[in-house]
Amino acid sequence: MVAITIKDVAALAGVSAATASRVLSGNPATSPDSRARVAAAVTELDYRPNAQARALRSTRSDSIGLLVSDVRNPFFADLAHTVEQAALAAGYVTLLGNANERKEQQDRYLDTLISRRVDGIIVAPLGDGSGSIRSLITREIPTVFVDRTVDGLDIPSVTTDSEAGIRQAVEHLAAAGHTRIGYISGPQATSTGRDRFAAFTRAIADKGLSQDHELVYFGDYQAASGSAGVHALLQLRRPPTALLAADSLMAVGAIAILHKLGRRIGVDIALIAFDDIEWFALLNPALSVISHSVEEMGRIAVDMLLQVIDGGQPESVVLPSELIVRASSSTPTSPVSGPSLRTN
Repeated sequence: MVAITIKDVAALAGVSAATASRVLSGNPATSPDSRARVAAAVTELDYRPNAQARALRSTRSDSIGLLVSDVRNPFFADLAHTVEQAALAAGYVTLLGNANERKEQQDRYLDTLISRRVDGIIVAPLGDGSGSIRSLITREIPTVFVDRTVDGLDIPSVTTDSEAGIRQAVEHLAAAGHTRIGYISGPQATSTGRDRFAAFTRAIADKGLSQDHELVYFGDYQAASGSAGVHALLQLRRPPTALLAADSLMAVGAIAILHKLGRRIGVDIALIAFDDIEWFALLNPALSVISHSVEEMGRIAVDMLLQVIDGGQPESVVLPSELIVRASSSTPTSPVSGPSLRTN
């Protein structure tokens, strides 16, 4: 693929390369007309100014980019640590970006990573694949999706099969006598939000449980939406007796508001979270979780990216999930464990 240079931008804009360079560097000694024409050319050519001297780009940078959805989410913090360690062991340093669950912030970080000429990028994508995600593809930058995917894009990925763990969680709660299970869903703009909601919908239908649409609250994978979800669900005329939060950060918000409301987790209401964070087992009561290996996910993502950098085409990987039963889903009529479920 031919790289777009500042000379290409200058030619399209009808200015000299020196003028184009001054415009891009923010030099005020340029006319409004020149700035407008250069800006239009940059957009049309999808030009990204190199953050390093171009002469240094004759070899690899020995760096990769990692863009996570929310660095405050314990799951993505653990993922970042695993990726960084695996990359370092392979001779690469990692540049970390935080999308903060916002597409515009995702695009800004991806633009920066592209300009830094990293050798490849691991990203937990947001949105529909437009914007800077599309630039990764058109520029043929080695890319691997992690945790999430984008419909219609053929990018190697490592994700989790949410179906098994969510089905086990619903069956566990149903066996305890719960018929109205509240679900705090992730955003439907993400593949994980859609997949987990679909798995939950299928599971409660198969068990003949209440499919009341009011029992679902659509959050945004932020702690505040976990709190808001609990508050909304408990105000229903017939509130749920059990809750399932679709990720760890929303579970944290759910726990906080339940404590504030004086609801005893595992006694007054059952609670299960998707993602197993180390300190969830240390809570009182310990939190039941749908577990999947973030360490394995991170290691595989790095290995796949290195294959892509070397010209390979690795197959996507889907990791399993499973329910780990702890005291938070044990109500007075609910057993702490079942014969087919892990407990710890």
